Amino acid sequence: MNIEHTSLAGVVVITPQRHGDARGFFSESWNKARMTAAGFSYDFVQDNHSVSASVGTLRGLHYQSPPHAQAKLVRCGHGALFDVAVDIRHGSPTYGQWTGVELSAENGKQLLIPAGFLHGFVTRLPDTEIIYKCTDYYAPECDGAVRYDDPEIGIDWGLDGADPVLSAKDAAAAALADIGTVFTIEGNCA
Repeated sequence: MNIEHTSLAGVVVITPQRHGDARGFFSESWNKARMTAAGFSYDFVQDNHSVSASVGTLRGLHYQSPPHAQAKLVRCGHGALFDVAVDIRHGSPTYGQWTGVELSAENGKQLLIPAGFLHGFVTRLPDTEIIYKCTDYYAPECDGAVRYDDPEIGIDWGLDGADPVLSAKDAAAAALADIGTVFTIEGNCA
């Protein structure tokens, strides 16, 4: 397993080893004991799987606030996507900064995103599947979103001037400056 640290502390790209032959491949996408030994101790309780039919479908930027904040381990099961994490922990030296990585069924990369970060992605191929593990259950009362095109964050989604396909929720999302303090570097806000 290869672990690459990003510019945001705690956000890492994990590339599991693949064992392949003429039939295809086998890969261990998560092993709690190995990851704990590497310094990543997470207790995942929910797996999510979504399919986006169109290229340019953008989902995010989402977060789940305390007391149900979630860390996520994200991978692509089919197709390709550009996956993004944004630090929204007040007091963090990287507050408002983002990192992104191409995840595809072909490259097998995964993005590990701790609680305290926004998460979003845009699809690069039709019928792209995203599969991700979460450390807490979905709690609608804690669900939040920030605008994908917030100039304070300035994410380059690689859309080349095209408008993304958005949900009504994501199209109406708030600016980062308007959500207040949801997380702090010391811990989660109540």
